[in-house]
Amino acid sequence: MRVSDRASDAATILLHGAAGSWTTWTPFLRAVEPPLRDVIVVDLPGWGESPFPEQGIDVARLSRAIREVALRLGYTRWTVVGHSLGGAIALDIAARFSQQTDAVVLVSPSGPAVLDAVRRPIRGGRRLPGFAGMLLAMRILAGLGSASAPLLRWLDRVGMLRPLSSPLFAHPALIDASVVSALAAEIRPRSFLAAARAAAVYDETTWRGIRCPVRSVRGARDVFVGPDDGARLASTIPDFRETVLDAAGHFAAIEQPAAVAALLQELVVARR
Repeated sequence: MRVSDRASDAATILLHGAAGSWTTWTPFLRAVEPPLRDVIVVDLPGWGESPFPEQGIDVARLSRAIREVALRLGYTRWTVVGHSLGGAIALDIAARFSQQTDAVVLVSPSGPAVLDAVRRPIRGGRRLPGFAGMLLAMRILAGLGSASAPLLRWLDRVGMLRPLSSPLFAHPALIDASVVSALAAEIRPRSFLAAARAAAVYDETTWRGIRCPVRSVRGARDVFVGPDDGARLASTIPDFRETVLDAAGHFAAIEQPAAVAALLQELVVARR
């Protein structure tokens, strides 16, 4: 976990996706001008340096755990920025703790199309083949057990991980090698599959309780977000707006960090 110096009672909480850790936000944090204050960046339970939770992965428990971290640090309000799986958790936090959540920024969020894909693999997988392929890859890696980590490191070392991960980016050749290597180090197949199972039973009607502004940004070439996800979220969340970036895939905060930072700065300024 990384926490900046506390300057107010309102935090900005950054939540990574199912193939990342808190370090996923490093390019984004470097792009924000002026630098963000009161930032909390965590490794979700089961990712990064955080151990897999004994009770398994559950969206509501993750939301409560993140809230407890913020409260223990002295914050009483927050804006939540969530990428991919972190986006779904950010929405849950906003619905569950509506009085304390000032705003939400979604970055390529796991939304209706992903929920359809984990609940109805055949029909949902046809609509979102990129996600279906990733889910299959995670099952294969999970089946390898402890051998999966060295395999991923080897694929990275011999240069095969970049083409394998290219569907995640609009312009994979422009992605720094450190980003690809981070994927090799941060992928947690067991946690990815547990998150998919949690998503399958999650009740997204909870999001109807969201009262804060929600801004969503995704890449035009995002293989994990359905083309009608924005419209479906807008029908559920009163103050919702989506921005689509041409030169981005699933990791919009890495490929277009300034655009994501601008959305966040707009909301942070508005809440003051």
